[in-house]
Amino acid sequence: MSVVIWHNPRCTKSRETLKYLEDHGHKPEVREYLVDVPSVAELKTVLKQLGFSSAREWIRTNEADYKTLNLKGEDKDDKLLEAMAAHPKLIERPVVIANGKAALGRPPENVLGIL
Repeated sequence: MSVVIWHNPRCTKSRETLKYLEDHGHKPEVREYLVDVPSVAELKTVLKQLGFSSAREWIRTNEADYKTLNLKGEDKDDKLLEAMAAHPKLIERPVVIANGKAALGRPPENVLGIL
């Protein structure tokens, strides 16, 4: 089974989720999404895999970019996903993708449901 984690090594939850996967016998492909930035098309796919009805559920509203880009009133998923692709710090992390599904590792145990 292929397991991928969109990882930020500076994020405690991301590190915890990676360790959680490894402790449960998985060797995930680690994608540092701030360096290897997902495209809008990838974000759309993962949004569906997460089961979210809106990109707003997946965006980090406390990031400076969120305020700078004035995204608070934005309700179009395409605009939010474009902002997330252009400013990947806006992507809530970590994201684990496996078996055609995705889960946020907040808390790390959340990822068990897709493995």
